[in-house]
Amino acid sequence: MGERGRVEDAGNPDIVLSVLTSIERDCAITQRKLARELGIALGLTNAYLRRCVRKGLVKMRQVPINRYAYYLTPQGLAEKSRLTAQYLTVSLDFFRRARTDCAALFGQCEARGWRTVALYGAGDLAEIAILSAGETAVEVICVIDPEEHHQRCGGLPIVPDLDTALARAGSQGLHGIIVTDMRSPQANFDSLLSTLELIGRPAGCVVAPSLLRISTVAIRVTEEAAS
Repeated sequence: MGERGRVEDAGNPDIVLSVLTSIERDCAITQRKLARELGIALGLTNAYLRRCVRKGLVKMRQVPINRYAYYLTPQGLAEKSRLTAQYLTVSLDFFRRARTDCAALFGQCEARGWRTVALYGAGDLAEIAILSAGETAVEVICVIDPEEHHQRCGGLPIVPDLDTALARAGSQGLHGIIVTDMRSPQANFDSLLSTLELIGRPAGCVVAPSLLRISTVAIRVTEEAAS
């Protein structure tokens, strides 16, 4: 089944919520502008609009100059409220889980004698990690993210690579790297291990919150083979 077919059957609740919110804010919004706001293809935007119309969430009315205006129906307003509540619940659950995981992880880092770390991956999880670090003696020097550098995350600079992070740490060095990337956590975890191995750092200096479900099987196998 193609992507448009899946939209017709179910759809992504976050995108549906964004569609309904944008239409409520601006009934004269064009599909092209809506696609830019959603960050998806124009054809996919059209599929989501058609689904909302078919479900009775949105009414479409033609206006002069071959354009259309979109209006939320009472059912659409109710669905927007429901999806907003659902989004907030999921977001709150994520924050609680991430806060608990990061607090435990920084407690472990502190117990190991770590004093300076860098995070790998900017975003919500990194900001929660920085918040958790403030409750321990562990200092987060910076956040590594090749796609977001020259910006800031949780008040800290984002740098493009490990070398830059090590340079920022200076003579105190980095005791460890904490993976906070949520796009490709396992791939970045494995890549960091390989890179650090080349400069003689142990596998244990790369850690991650448990919610990322990163596998360390390869590490154990390598360590057993070496012994």
